[in-house]
Amino acid sequence: MRDVQFKPQSPTRPAVMTALVALAALALGGCTLGPSGQAPAMPQPAAYAAEATPATLGPEQARQKFVLGQRAVPQWWQAYGSPQLSAWVEEALRNNHSLAQADRNLASARLQLRAQINESLWPTIDAVGQATRQRALGLPNLGAPTNLYNVFSGQIRASYTFDLFGVERYANSALAAEVDAQSYQVDAARRAVVANVVISAINAASLHAQVTQTERLVALADTDVADLERRAALGAVSEDDVLVARASAQSLRATLPGLQAQWLGARHALAVLMGRTPDQAPADLDIDALRLPAEVPLSVPSELLRQRPDILAADAALKVAAAQEALATAEMFPSLSISASFGQSGFSWAKATGGAGAVWGLGASLTQPIFHGGALRSRREAAKEAYLASEANYRQTVLNAFQNVADSLVALGHDADTLQAAAAARQSSEQGWRNARKRAQLGAYPASAERAGERQYLNARLGEIRATASRMSNTATLFQAMGVGMEAAPAQAGPTP
Repeated sequence: MRDVQFKPQSPTRPAVMTALVALAALALGGCTLGPSGQAPAMPQPAAYAAEATPATLGPEQARQKFVLGQRAVPQWWQAYGSPQLSAWVEEALRNNHSLAQADRNLASARLQLRAQINESLWPTIDAVGQATRQRALGLPNLGAPTNLYNVFSGQIRASYTFDLFGVERYANSALAAEVDAQSYQVDAARRAVVANVVISAINAASLHAQVTQTERLVALADTDVADLERRAALGAVSEDDVLVARASAQSLRATLPGLQAQWLGARHALAVLMGRTPDQAPADLDIDALRLPAEVPLSVPSELLRQRPDILAADAALKVAAAQEALATAEMFPSLSISASFGQSGFSWAKATGGAGAVWGLGASLTQPIFHGGALRSRREAAKEAYLASEANYRQTVLNAFQNVADSLVALGHDADTLQAAAAARQSSEQGWRNARKRAQLGAYPASAERAGERQYLNARLGEIRATASRMSNTATLFQAMGVGMEAAPAQAGPTP
């Protein structure tokens, strides 16, 4: 803001200029200098996926029902029926440091917005005090060649810029929309933390069960090797049979370290999400104790646009671009500023504080951009392109959201089929193992036949564990894809075991 001081002589021309500018501002008061920033209309598909999603998935004992148009409860993770999992989610919402950082950044952005709005709405008033000692050249042949003197002054200065064409208003609108977008991003981060806690807990429980089953498989393989070695010593089997069994046992043992590393990695990730160090990772859940959410609310596409934070953030970014385009247009019009000052000044403290030392000033500045080398017009065209880019970003964000939901629904459909087949295989192999064990106890089957039946059961059980974890994890992904809101986290408390 530039303040120009002038003497109050010939007041007619400045008054006329000011009146003309005021009339122009009134004429443009009902006009907008940029786009509305409203989100473009998007298609409303009748179904999310290319193939219709059935209303229910899975067998009777593991059935899920999709309720189209029903709004999900905020704390969807409680549908897994695990108080321990719910406690971990609440602890993560309280103690996750990334969320704390995002919350602080959002609070800072809101305070910056308040500062900018207050600065644009009200005049600035400053108190200035000065005390200087100066040496100046004297006039030739008149008095001393140099003069030493003091200057004491104190003033109150005020200035204000009239927002004739909305420069300040559009700047405030752009910053307010940026704060809105940041708040939606914080909301998305909170939802992501919740989903990651649930998925990490499910993965850790699944991997723990897989490690346990694989360790049993390794023990059975070692028993088979020892049995074959005894039989080879008696000449009942060949050395090649022993070598094949050893190779099979070692190959199975080689899968165990990687599986254990994945399991510990999932536990460490869960601990960090909860704000803990990895060595303080909580104990694993029992994968069989987790309950598959039996009812999954499925929002209609039009509702999805109003509840997913990434879509809301893209809509806020569109409003930012609209305000910035209007701002770039408003900067091409005149701006009017006024300033005033009042105070005391003098060459000595006594004169500066006396009646003769009173000083004051009034000033006005009317600036109309004329030539800036095409910079203003280029900035306006750049803002137009940025707005069109924001429109395209909004459309793509909506399509990505639809795809996210569609992929989650398809994955759940395949998970249900996989789990049903895996559960049937596990039941059959388990029954076969029990039959072999009974016959072995009666002496009708050798011990090796019982071990073979148990191996078949354990392998089928591994497939069922993986299918169960995949279905539970993809259910959490669908809940997150729906963009369901969350209630406030509970008060600060200590870590849960």
